[in-house]
Amino acid sequence: MNTAATLAQVDAIAAKAAPKAAPKSVLNESRQIERAAMLIRMGARMQVLESETSLSYERLIRLYKEIAGKSPSKGQLPFSTDWFLTWQENVHASLFLNIYEYLSKGADMDSIDLLTKAWRLYSEQVDSADIEPLLSFTRAWRLVKFVDADMLTMTACSKCTGKFVTEPYENARHFLCGLCNPPARAGKSKVAKSLMVH
Repeated sequence: MNTAATLAQVDAIAAKAAPKAAPKSVLNESRQIERAAMLIRMGARMQVLESETSLSYERLIRLYKEIAGKSPSKGQLPFSTDWFLTWQENVHASLFLNIYEYLSKGADMDSIDLLTKAWRLYSEQVDSADIEPLLSFTRAWRLVKFVDADMLTMTACSKCTGKFVTEPYENARHFLCGLCNPPARAGKSKVAKSLMVH
């Protein structure tokens, strides 16, 4: 018996028996492109686009260049939670996450739509207060991932009762937020549109 011929026959039978791949949905692909385009306009990095859409890396690169007019930033996203815990950044992260959690309780949206809506509302809030928005869309996306992974959480301030982003093991009984207990140099920055403490 010709072993090579037998293996070829087995492969041919298996190929005929294998279910054919479902044809790509033009409508779904259109939605994915629309979503990617929206995320790019909001400043999302490539890692966010790859995670939140089903488009190939090559298509995302072409789409990014077409919309942004430049190549996407290279390098990995910062993985540390420290950024969200520094004074001014923590206030911005906490504002966003409060909006995100509020929307998640009353709106029937998938996670990325919820994220984009919450980030837009955050941006509107800081813009109306004439404050520079420190929380980029990509950082907001990363923040939600950290919370989902129990690496960060929300803790109520024991004085004002507002909820702020903290590490999971923060002692809620004695926790004071950065607004009730700001660090010594907080609010003394001369940078335009930064938070001020009166």
